[in-house]
Amino acid sequence: MPSSKQAKKRMITDDKRRLVNKAKNSAMKSAMKKVMDAETPEAAAAALPNAVKMVDKCAKHNIIHDRAAARHKSRLDRHVAGN
Repeated sequence: MPSSKQAKKRMITDDKRRLVNKAKNSAMKSAMKKVMDAETPEAAAAALPNAVKMVDKCAKHNIIHDRAAARHKSRLDRHVAGN
């Protein structure tokens, strides 16, 4: 357990941030999965903008690295174009 007041506060804020980051990461992965598991190419193309938006937001908030975001978006684009 932390002994100083600052360390206690950091522990509390870290826990809050961890939950927020986990929720955003989970939402991003769900959006990506909707594109990858779409029944039709039209459904995948319709779900693509939302997934790209979620990936960009996670990269902006440093939940994932910028290059990882680019890789995810590229894979989604290739998947939609290939269908």
